[in-house]
Amino acid sequence: MKDSLGAAQSLLVLGGSSDIAMATARKMAAARTKKIYLAGRPSQRLEDNAAELRRLGAAVDVVAFDAAATDDHDKVLSQVFATGDVDVVLMAFGVLGDQAEDEKDPARASAVAHVNYTGAVSSGIVVAQALKKQGHGALVVLSSVAGERARRSNFIYGSSKAGLDTFAQGLGDSLVGTGVHVMVVRPGFVDTKMTHGLEKAPLSTTPDAVADAIIAGLRRGSHTVWAPGAFRYVMSGLRHVPRPLFRKLPL
Repeated sequence: MKDSLGAAQSLLVLGGSSDIAMATARKMAAARTKKIYLAGRPSQRLEDNAAELRRLGAAVDVVAFDAAATDDHDKVLSQVFATGDVDVVLMAFGVLGDQAEDEKDPARASAVAHVNYTGAVSSGIVVAQALKKQGHGALVVLSSVAGERARRSNFIYGSSKAGLDTFAQGLGDSLVGTGVHVMVVRPGFVDTKMTHGLEKAPLSTTPDAVADAIIAGLRRGSHTVWAPGAFRYVMSGLRHVPRPLFRKLPL
């Protein structure tokens, strides 16, 4: 349960190696979140992230979780919730893929969709039911502005995020009145290890800035958070650009 000041006391991160997730967990641990579950594929990075959060005073459990292994989601995540209530779940896993290669190979393209969408649907349903059972909590879903409109340069990744975004919105509506809140976060280009080596796009941002937006959104009880906020207006305009013109834009 949240403390007397309304701050989350516990956090479950799905995608514990994510730079955005780590920035968020770091800020929450430095405040009043004292129990953190870092779920992800076993790696030294995951262990290092756990060690850093422990140095900030949080009790951290590392959980072996693979977004692609959907058959295991119910068992793995149910074991986490069996240990106690979880105030906030941050769904932060995802793969960018390589558009140029993925569109030539159906197996590669399907793998991107499987992690970003199918893995999110599977784990999202498990988490939603667990939060509903405990009667409170928030699910934060990292979507992307890439899901707002298909672009030639990343339509495989973008389509998976579009599906995720729609799923999360519908899931949130289905949970109204249960004490569970779903918040969709739509960052633009974020300078992370996943985007290392790519040319930065306009309105680029950082993991820390996205983490600040997440925490502020949770405080406000927001349903949708844009990072940076200016993307709300940029994408509102781009959604209405005629397709022949949109295809010519350097996006």
